[in-house]
Amino acid sequence: MPLNQQDKKTIIEKVNKICHSALSVVIVEFKNISVNTITKLRKEALKNDVYIHIIRNTLLKIAFNKTEFECLNTVLKGSILVAFSMKHPGSAMRILQVYEKEFNNLKIVNVAFEGKLLEKQEILQLALMPTHLEAVSRFIFTIQEAAIGKLIRLLHSIRNKKEKNK
Repeated sequence: MPLNQQDKKTIIEKVNKICHSALSVVIVEFKNISVNTITKLRKEALKNDVYIHIIRNTLLKIAFNKTEFECLNTVLKGSILVAFSMKHPGSAMRILQVYEKEFNNLKIVNVAFEGKLLEKQEILQLALMPTHLEAVSRFIFTIQEAAIGKLIRLLHSIRNKKEKNK
């Protein structure tokens, strides 16, 4: 069913509003993907604060105008799915990389972060970037390891001194 003018304006406004609060955008090309797969992808994305939308390219280009994701207008071709990362810039990439490996008909085309298109290596770095919680837990683990290491060295040196004194 074709969209009327008001429906198109509503979609454009909604996506434009999301663009202003999103941290990164991933463009994914898809073909012959079942509705069940897309639904499963959307459910997983919602758990990770990622907004996924399938929208016509012309409407998406209008929605991207005057946002930091305007640079993506040049790569909008074919059947695409758009994923907006809302809390962590790499969360959409993490989810979509798993699905890209699982389904051959799903291909990550491009990613925009901080107003620029990312190269392949930068996209991988973005996906591997730890979340705030992961970074804090790694930091705490490192501090614990350092403290335990010092304790072990101290106990080892005390044992060596006692053995020498015997």
